[in-house]
Amino acid sequence: MPFSDYKTALVTGASTGIGAVVVERLTKQGLEVHALARNVERLDDLARRTGCVPHAVDITDTPALTEELRGIDVDLLVNNAGVSRSGNILTADEFAIDEQIAVNVQAVLHLVRLIMPGMVERDLGHIVNISSIAAVYNFGGNTIYHATKSAVHTLSRQLRVDGYGRRIRVTEICPGRVETEIFGRLLGDMEEAQRRYYDGYESLKPEDIADAIEFAVASPRHVNIGHVEILPTFQVPGGLNFERRTD
Repeated sequence: MPFSDYKTALVTGASTGIGAVVVERLTKQGLEVHALARNVERLDDLARRTGCVPHAVDITDTPALTEELRGIDVDLLVNNAGVSRSGNILTADEFAIDEQIAVNVQAVLHLVRLIMPGMVERDLGHIVNISSIAAVYNFGGNTIYHATKSAVHTLSRQLRVDGYGRRIRVTEICPGRVETEIFGRLLGDMEEAQRRYYDGYESLKPEDIADAIEFAVASPRHVNIGHVEILPTFQVPGGLNFERRTD
């Protein structure tokens, strides 16, 4: 389905990283792009550079989100916003659980609830959900993040069922390590995150994820690219641990 079939896009987490690059790409494709994020200054800068329509809104504030989207017919929804907190379920606090569920799951569900019925009515639409390899592989730490991204993974498949018989496509992008600000926000120190997670590694770039999204959206209208797993060449998920106990 060529980009020319679509008129309007909505991108969350749009002020930086993957979201900002996706906004740039979609505006270049001629779409009216609505960019959602909380950082007003970054959104305004993005709007100046790309011509997108900025919306400074907290996506966990459902009434505010509902009002912000009123009257907008969205053909292409990119659910990109996400947060992570370190630690497993043994160390997680109440805030870590509530925040990640609110941003990574609740907001995604509400956005789809608000937007997908219009797609069904118009018999046209594409939903792109950015999950993570944490949605399909298990590794130590970040238990709540794994759980929330697994929810997005399952939702992505279910939306195809809910939209059955209509020309609505759903794509889940599962990235490995991407060089964004997520680890900096996680540690509270961008420079330390750069040293610990990116220096010396050939990580993915936001542009790599935008490439995958463009490919999925630009595919012929009879093609649905359902699941894209994209990792750095040197990052390999999997493995097996076996604790030996003698007592």
